[in-house]
Amino acid sequence: MNFEELRTVSAEHNITLTDEMIAQLERYAVLLQEWNEKINLTAIKEPAAVVEKHFCDCLMPLSSGLIRGKTADIGSGAGFPGLVWKIADPSLSVVLVEPTGKRCRFLSTVIDDLNLTDIHVVNLRSEEYVKDARSSFDTVTARAVAELRLLSELCIPLVKKGGIFAAMKGPGGEAEAEEAAHALKVLGASVDSIQKITLPSGDERTNLFFRKVSDTPEQYPRNYGRMKKKPL
Repeated sequence: MNFEELRTVSAEHNITLTDEMIAQLERYAVLLQEWNEKINLTAIKEPAAVVEKHFCDCLMPLSSGLIRGKTADIGSGAGFPGLVWKIADPSLSVVLVEPTGKRCRFLSTVIDDLNLTDIHVVNLRSEEYVKDARSSFDTVTARAVAELRLLSELCIPLVKKGGIFAAMKGPGGEAEAEEAAHALKVLGASVDSIQKITLPSGDERTNLFFRKVSDTPEQYPRNYGRMKKKPL
């Protein structure tokens, strides 16, 4: 997929990419390639695959109309999806939460290079970040971080009541949602909608949107080791 094809596919999903946004994504791709030679950012290196499997994939949740306001991307890595969302929707106020220092430096470099504003990098684990940011985001997202029961416990405590937790998953997303039903109930969230997307290559994606309906009990999130040993 090239960038013009990305623009066309995005438009089919009611996402408008201006010339400036395309130029920013092109520059982002260049920086990703340069930095990926020094630190591990992505196993996907072929330019056309980066456009489809990172940029196009990350843009699709924006078509839901649910992504808005103050937004946190947990375990942002190379900026997927939070940095892509910020480029495509400058109205978002974005926080990229990433525990690895080298990746944080990459994210800061892209932000500065593209002259983006109202987007910040936080070099913390989400379990630490929640101490200062509990229930403060309209939208919290994560992509390729952990299975949904763990991901829910990491993300939902950060969401305001009435806000959205958006989990980007593969074809098994609905099964994960069923398995995580108890965890979601305990944490105060319920299914809002499910978006199934097929990328041009045929890869299937499932984007899960959960609405925060009640306050998350203060004891969550637990230590990550406890979460992993005994998921909700």
